[in-house]
Order: sequence, then C-alpha cells, then structure tokens
Amino acid sequence: MTSARQLYLYIVKNITVYPEKEAQAISFMLLEHYMRLRNIDVLVDRPIPENTAQPDWDNIIKRLNNNEPVQHIIGSTEFCGLEFRVSSAVLIPRPETEELVQMVTRDYAEPDKNISILDIGTGSGCIAIVLARFLPHVSVHAWDVSDEALAVAKENARQLIADVTFAKQDMLNVTFPLPGNIVQFDCLVSNPPYVTYSEAESMRPNVLRFEPHEALFVEDNDPLLFYKAIADFGVHHLKQHGKCYVEINEHFGAETKQVFEERNYKKVEILRDINGKDRFVRAIWA
Repeated sequence: MTSARQLYLYIVKNITVYPEKEAQAISFMLLEHYMRLRNIDVLVDRPIPENTAQPDWDNIIKRLNNNEPVQHIIGSTEFCGLEFRVSSAVLIPRPETEELVQMVTRDYAEPDKNISILDIGTGSGCIAIVLARFLPHVSVHAWDVSDEALAVAKENARQLIADVTFAKQDMLNVTFPLPGNIVQFDCLVSNPPYVTYSEAESMRPNVLRFEPHEALFVEDNDPLLFYKAIADFGVHHLKQHGKCYVEINEHFGAETKQVFEERNYKKVEILRDINGKDRFVRAIWA
C-alpha cells in the first residue's frame, strides 16, 4: 500500500466484526495514531514514502476481529479533547460521560474559594482530570477500589499535568478518616456500575471480554446499590447546598431519582443525554 487511501481501504475491507461506518472510524483512528495521517490525507490520497515504518497491520486487524477494542490496541482514547491512557483495568470513557463533566464544569465555572469535588469510582481518572484542568480553582479528589485503575489514573494525571488527589476507597465500605481528612465536599460526581447482568446478553463482545466487569455490572436484584451508597454518603459529607451528579441506567431513571428524594435531597432532576435517553441525575443536598 503506497498511499493513504489504499491503506485505509485495506483496513476497512478486512475489519469484519464491525459495521462499515464503525470500521471506517476505527481505520481513521489507526491511521492517525500510527502514521499521523489525517482524514484529509485519505481523501486526497496522500502518497506514503517507501521507507516509512508501519506497524503489522494484519496483526492489528486480527486483534480487532477478535473484538479487542481499538482503544486498547493503540493504548489511549480521546475524552473532552484530552488523550487518556486506557487498559483492561479501566472502562473506556464514553461520550455520555463527557456530557456529565460538562454539566459540572458549567455549574462550577465561576471562581470560588475552597470548592472541593469528589469523583467516586474514578477508573481512568477521566472525570477528575478534566475537572481539574477545566476548573483550576477547584480542589479535585478521586477514589477507586482498584489498585490497577488508580495506577492508570495517576499516570494520566501526570501526563496531563492535572492536580488530583487520588485515594483507594470502596464506596460500599467507606473507611474513616477520609483520605486527606476532608469531612465535607461541595460536589460529588460519579459514573458508577449500573448495567444489570441480565443486560449483558445484548452487549458487544468487545465490552464483555475486554472491560472490567466490576466497573460495569450490578446484580439484578439490587441495581441501585451504588446510588444508595453515594446518596447516603452525601447526606453526611456534602456541604449545605452541595450537589451530586451521577450517570445512570436509562431504564432506572425514576427509581434513581427516588433514591435521592427519599433521602431529602432537593431539586432532584433526571437529565437526558444527546441521544434523548435518561442518562443523569442531579440533586442538591439542602
């Protein structure tokens, strides 16, 4: 393959486990990562010099056809305009979670002293790191129960020069004193496990086989487990008028809202994502 378009068409043709549009998007990601070839280079059929080093495309295509996520193959993904390292220890950040971050940044855009935010279940650190970068006046803390996830998150924070305080903490069994001896926060934000095991049958193999189940799934008999824990924590550790933002299972919007209302949170709202699905709950502790 001596040109960008030839290489692009070869990759698209040989990716067989994805619909054509997804195969095209994946091909562009691979060309950008390995060859620094942009979409426009493919469109104008830019020549590739003979001595240009190239990866083993057939091996990469084989891994893709084995349902390994392209983000794992290249080792990173983009989230809110920043490049995050990912691995099988953390969830690959989704576009919906970008919307969650945008809500928080809008609500805390005005500089204010002593604002503290806690990201619960930080995974790759994408939420906490973006908040720290976009809200430099805010003190950002992030917890996860997984040592492997925390290692990925800390490396992302180092690479992206983000001031985040990380700690190992299990939201279902919080130990005291809290890391950093902080008693109360102005804001809690979380994208907790919310997919029920019965929903796994409809999920793609690239998610089921390569992303951490402990960050994805909850038992069918208690799908709101983490929301109850987060809401209970906020009762004691959110400041007056502190806010809580959570990403939710679209099938349990009303039930998740009720979790917060039953604990006397105010202005509890279900908010939809860009696809019109119930995706977030925002609540105020008052």
